Amino acid sequence: MTHESTRAGRGMVATPHHLATQAGKQILAEGGNAVEAALAAAAAIAVVYPHMNHVGGDGFWLIREPSGRVRYIEACGFAGAKATIAHYRDLGHDTIPFRGPLAALTVPGAVGGWALAHEAARAFGGKLGLRELLEPAIRHARAGVPVTRSQVELTASRRAELEPSPGFARTFLPGGKVPELGQVLVQPGLAEMLEHLVSAGLDDFYRGDVGREIAGDLERIGSPVTRADLERYRAVTRAPLQVKLKAGTVYNAPPPTQGLASLIILGLFDRLNVRAPEGFDHVHGLVEATKRAFLVRDTVVRDHDLLAEDVTRYLDPAFLDPEAARIDMKRALPWPQPAAHGDTIWLGAADASGLAVSYIQSIYFEFGSGCVLPATGVLMQNRGASFSLNAKAVNPLTPGRRPFHTLNPALADLADGRIMAYGTMGGEGQPQTQAAVFTRHVLFREPLGEAIAAPRWLLGRTWGSTHNNLRLENRFDESLVRALVSAGHDLEVLPEAFSDTMGHAGAVILHPKGGLEGAHDPRADGGADGI
Repeated sequence: MTHESTRAGRGMVATPHHLATQAGKQILAEGGNAVEAALAAAAAIAVVYPHMNHVGGDGFWLIREPSGRVRYIEACGFAGAKATIAHYRDLGHDTIPFRGPLAALTVPGAVGGWALAHEAARAFGGKLGLRELLEPAIRHARAGVPVTRSQVELTASRRAELEPSPGFARTFLPGGKVPELGQVLVQPGLAEMLEHLVSAGLDDFYRGDVGREIAGDLERIGSPVTRADLERYRAVTRAPLQVKLKAGTVYNAPPPTQGLASLIILGLFDRLNVRAPEGFDHVHGLVEATKRAFLVRDTVVRDHDLLAEDVTRYLDPAFLDPEAARIDMKRALPWPQPAAHGDTIWLGAADASGLAVSYIQSIYFEFGSGCVLPATGVLMQNRGASFSLNAKAVNPLTPGRRPFHTLNPALADLADGRIMAYGTMGGEGQPQTQAAVFTRHVLFREPLGEAIAAPRWLLGRTWGSTHNNLRLENRFDESLVRALVSAGHDLEVLPEAFSDTMGHAGAVILHPKGGLEGAHDPRADGGADGI
């Protein structure tokens, strides 16, 4: 089986759902730039892939400008005013519930990020208005879209815990049943809300009529998020993190995301001097680099405004050189450590002007909190469930505090002149899959489509799994599996050749002599397309 990438001359979009890819391509065809294409795809994917992301979630943008500057947009909501440790303790909780109104405890940040991205698009000559950018999303919400395999499977497997959440059954269990594959799912309330934003502007989501309706519904179901929280929220721009490698400079998102871990992994592996792909040294080296990166992440990553130290020091040679030297290339470091879930989408876009976008949007678990607000059709995330009710923890629950995020979009400015925007969904797997795709394609020159489709591994949890061991898809050579076991890895080979457990990765590349390339994961329902 071959997995070829797609090539184009003017613009390229890659997403995990073909309708979102087509929404972005439509914008490129209408003369829009890469940021506008990504924005249209982001709105569309929130409608057509609701189990993975929604307008009630968060988003993170890396935008590479034609000048070479990389800007970062953090659209991460904070905990609501009523979200206190005492409140949850008084209600009898030792941990924050993963589902229901008490899980819907952070402000949805994604739409605020759309607003800043729209401003950025105009700075690069974008002329399209919200009508053009949101039209595909509105159309799909109103007319409905066929339900995908992954939505059917996740609805069925999580029904018992999601069905009690207010609004879930009405929206995602039509007729009181799990939808069948291909059954058309409509979201009329969401369509009306998006239509209103076209006229009133994206700010209305927080400080206008839509914000008022969201706040009213949240109060009625018992969420800790208030109208004042919505009015206070704004997405922000920050400096991205970066690490310098032999192959070029790689950028990622700063805390509260785990982008730091993604860059540490690449920085450590760069120093291991692995010579060939797909063998023991490649896989073992990346797994061991992942362990060391996660130990740093779990100690230092928190709300950006509450960082205890300058985390860029972990990307300097002074840290990476000795840390890489501690990696035993023959034996596995004992594991596990605590891990995190994650249900998310990554999408990317680029155009011939030199503009490239890496964007990630999420509601945390599949279907987030499960709470669908009746007046607006907004499905609320449960990202705040990552907070701790222990006041001495790294990330304790506090009103106004941003939660830890697994989300982290990646972008590389390579020494050979290529610009590569790439990323994946998958919780703990995001840094690992990013490293697998980057090393395979950039370091070992595997074709982009093959690098994304190649068998992958996962250390830690994702998709609601309780496993913390190292899991591999079943396409790895048996001799490699035996070598990993002999080195001390607690290992499991999954029955699937292409497992959703491994996330949905994608990439778009701008080549230095012109031309664009894109590919997306065969594990998902999307692809890459361009003009």
